[in-house]
Amino acid sequence: MAPKVIILCSNVGELAGKPNGTYLPELTHAVDVFMSYGIQFDIASPQGGKIPGYGEDADDVTKKLMADVAFAIAIGNTMKLEDVDPSKYDGVFYPGGYGLLFDLCENETAHYITRAIYEANKPVSAVCHGPAALALIKLSDDTGLIDGKNVTGFTRGEEVAMDTLSAVPFLVEERMMENGGIYQMKKNWDTLVVEDGLLITGQNPPSASGVGKALAVKLTGTDGEA
Repeated sequence: MAPKVIILCSNVGELAGKPNGTYLPELTHAVDVFMSYGIQFDIASPQGGKIPGYGEDADDVTKKLMADVAFAIAIGNTMKLEDVDPSKYDGVFYPGGYGLLFDLCENETAHYITRAIYEANKPVSAVCHGPAALALIKLSDDTGLIDGKNVTGFTRGEEVAMDTLSAVPFLVEERMMENGGIYQMKKNWDTLVVEDGLLITGQNPPSASGVGKALAVKLTGTDGEA
């Protein structure tokens, strides 16, 4: 049976009064890798239904998937987090975008799903702002999911470059370090994927396909596309 991933996305559709949500290229580039490896996926969000997103015209991969009927249905009719059975999935992926800073980072159901998958010895992955959703997760022994782990995520410098410092509730970089993460970074917009056991994190949008591939390799045991 093909591996299956649960993708957790935000329902928050604006930042400082401007359209926002999930940054779609971070979702599409990972999904494109999943599909090339024959990995199935479901998408869930706190409220279910259509998820808000931006960047739908950012690149050819995103345009291709946005025009795909099955993908359009998936992002237009997401599952509610409360309906997700973690035991049915082989991994979890959090794409970024600013929305999740407001509705996934402290969401106990998202924490439960992620913890259950991780404690079943299955990989947990996130990219850009997505790793912020991992920072507060406690495992069953009350240790932090990222405590003592090598991690990355959107940097302060990248936030400055986006002129969003005054709009975000916290900085991903600081949140990761405050919760015991051994934070790594490269220059703004350079690709960086950090793996530490079952934990996979990517720094920024250009790292999304790399996170997708790292997850796919763990799930399929092969470094080549199916």
